Amino acid sequence: MHQEEHEVAVLGAPQGSGPVMSTVVNIRSETVVPDHIVWSLFNTLFFNPCCLGFVAFAYSVKARDRKMVGDVTGAQSYASTAKCLNIWAVVLGLLVISAVTITVIVIPVQWFQTILEELLD
Repeated sequence: MHQEEHEVAVLGAPQGSGPVMSTVVNIRSETVVPDHIVWSLFNTLFFNPCCLGFVAFAYSVKARDRKMVGDVTGAQSYASTAKCLNIWAVVLGLLVISAVTITVIVIPVQWFQTILEELLD
């Protein structure tokens, strides 16, 4: 036996008529609230039509601040708004990229074909 176990065995259980004290530990189940800050930063840098990426980034920072304070409801509200703005930023960004690609590639090719047809006639 170890020395501590031997001492407990020799001393026995605590003797006394004092009140038994107990300790209660409250463990909060932390709700994970995604703040979408990385997605918002990406949209701010690359997909930022109408400044939606920047506004989403601002809401993501507010969601992170609320989460740090412990306001889960406020954090969820700001995170939901940031998510919605991020979705719109990606959709509008892809539409803008598609429109620019079509404008830069398709229209000059059609124009060049028209000129070639006129020259060959």
